[in-house]
Amino acid sequence: MALTSTSRPSLWRFARVEFDPVRNRPVLLYPEGAVLLNETGAEILKLLDSRRTLADIAAALKARYHAEDGASVEEILKDVTEFLDGLAARELIRDD
Repeated sequence: MALTSTSRPSLWRFARVEFDPVRNRPVLLYPEGAVLLNETGAEILKLLDSRRTLADIAAALKARYHAEDGASVEEILKDVTEFLDGLAARELIRDD
């Protein structure tokens, strides 16, 4: 699956984001395993609802974090797409 700025992805139905108190960080859980997340990764996954496009998600992240490092929406979109492409390769993301 090739994600683009107009893709409207969602998590695989058996995957969920939870907070792991032992590791003190968010984690993406699925039947075959888990992926440790940083806070930004967890925020991206929380925004996946099959209604928002990747461009919408990048804009929401820029607004939420005020792009403190001066990153543009295009740069954030590139990072979001790269992150989700990795999860899509593991079949944890679907594009509705």
